[in-house]
Amino acid sequence: MASRNPVSDTNLGGFDAAALAVDGVRGLTPYQPGKPVAALERELGIRQAIKMASNENPLGPSPQAVEAARAAMSEAHIYPDGAGFELKAALATRHGVEPDAITLGNGSNEVLELIARAWLAPGRASVFSAHAFAVYPLVTQAVGAEARVIDALPATDLEQPYGHDLAGMQKAVDDTVRVVFVANPNNPTGTWVGRSALEAFVAAMPATTLVVIDEAYAEYVEQHDYPDTTQWVSRYPNLIVTRTFSKIQGLAGLRLGYSISSPAVAELLNRVRQPFNVNALAQAAGLAALGDSSHIERSVRVNREGLVQLGEGLRERGLRVIPSVGNFITFDTGRDAGPVFEALQREGVITRPVENYGLPGHLRVTVSTAEDNERFLQALDRALA
Repeated sequence: MASRNPVSDTNLGGFDAAALAVDGVRGLTPYQPGKPVAALERELGIRQAIKMASNENPLGPSPQAVEAARAAMSEAHIYPDGAGFELKAALATRHGVEPDAITLGNGSNEVLELIARAWLAPGRASVFSAHAFAVYPLVTQAVGAEARVIDALPATDLEQPYGHDLAGMQKAVDDTVRVVFVANPNNPTGTWVGRSALEAFVAAMPATTLVVIDEAYAEYVEQHDYPDTTQWVSRYPNLIVTRTFSKIQGLAGLRLGYSISSPAVAELLNRVRQPFNVNALAQAAGLAALGDSSHIERSVRVNREGLVQLGEGLRERGLRVIPSVGNFITFDTGRDAGPVFEALQREGVITRPVENYGLPGHLRVTVSTAEDNERFLQALDRALA
């Protein structure tokens, strides 16, 4: 006679998982990542689809990083260095800070979550701009804090359409606001804030508020007035700067990010950070990627050329483009973006709808190789026909 499962025999007729969850979690909508190529090909029965949805580096990772990760596999049975000593030492040298100013994360997303866990709670609030990175409201709501979303600059603004309204964000800060998030450049708009305006904003924040500058796309930016805010941390103890290896280093699949802050802030982040949160392969690949300057330089060049190619191609088609300094462009399709997105998928080109970012009618497309950029533009012609 087969043994009985005691769990299945239990009377769970009144069990309601959602009712038992904390308030913030009950109201969350899961983050929707870009569709993988394999999933689209399975669904539509097509081949050779391309993904231009998630702002990944089209050149892939550094060959040196690939080799380092492969070598690290031989010790996959050993727990990684929980302190990330070698990687933190290299990052400290790169940014001119002490290693104890660095917090490693399973992607910069995890660092953003650690910040929320350490400083946000019911009765506290965060401030960020409309059309900003979707993780800010997710981590805020998950811990039961209030999210204050400030209207972005109007689409008609000549310099920064849809950009951060720093004055509006500053006015929203009171003694309940513990965290202000500023993505620079911003995802999904690609807009950015210059040095003097951003430093004035940081300097104006009260000592009761942390300012988080999210620089996931910093390495792509070539504007002369774009600030490297990692150099400000020594002057502003309430400043946290986050970076990622997912974009220009091409290590999105290994999940590696970090923050730079005062050692006092980093020490608190490490209190809520899980042990061994960054795996050994990611640490090895990240360390090698930092040393491959030629891969970074090539990635910047390909992106620079691709921004021009896509921007000009979209404008030639009469489509309004949000000027971007990242590795993506968001544009107005001039109609309901859903059918355009679906039509592009049938053409084997995956882009990203951004209606959930408050930009209905828009799509975001990642800068890729010249060949893939042209394929997207030709597919877009058919999708809009």
